[in-house]
Amino acid sequence: QAPDSFPPLRNEAAVRVLQGRMKGIQGHCNSCYMDAALFSLFSCTSVVDSMLFKPFPLCERNVQSILRDEIVTPLRKTGFVRAGSVMHLREQLTEKGQCSSFTNAEKDPEEFLTLIMQQILGIEPLLRLQSGGQEQDCYCYQIFMDKQEDLVVPDVQQLVEHSFLSSELKLVEIPSCFIIQMPRFGKEYKMFSKIIPSLELDITDLLLDSPRECCVCGDVATLECS
Repeated sequence: QAPDSFPPLRNEAAVRVLQGRMKGIQGHCNSCYMDAALFSLFSCTSVVDSMLFKPFPLCERNVQSILRDEIVTPLRKTGFVRAGSVMHLREQLTEKGQCSSFTNAEKDPEEFLTLIMQQILGIEPLLRLQSGGQEQDCYCYQIFMDKQEDLVVPDVQQLVEHSFLSSELKLVEIPSCFIIQMPRFGKEYKMFSKIIPSLELDITDLLLDSPRECCVCGDVATLECS
């Protein structure tokens, strides 16, 4: 029997299902990094739904079914996922991965995403980046940047542009999915108290060899000044 499929929540449905008490993914035992990543990936978008249904070459079916049936389906259906379901997934990740602390320790979201996408499901990398003539493949991009005094309450667009510029990075191609991890420094220090979500992201200036307009004459630009 084919598993039930619930589409991502949109507009009024998202507000109705996700707003209020006992909504979202219940936290337990340092699960916040995973809860936030899973909510962002699946609650209101279908861009990585292939993770739930597609039989990838290396796909671990048990992990895929837990992710689909115990986390994504109840999240989209009722707006709530109990902590036990996430712990079930964490136990499987501990079993399949090389790290024994997925069930109790706080991790970096990138570590979780790389483990589940690459080692367990066998998904091709989502991003191709270039820096200093060298290309690298990855599944998400973590924003690294120095403290900017003029950025008090930045939006995601500003942070991505600042980070790419300071790291001298370019996107080799338009990504099918652009997962971005916001800057954070643990429990004691946060670089920004608030970050405004950018509902659209303009990556024109981040693309390698992308034709762009000259800001002086309006023709196709031949030089770029950082």
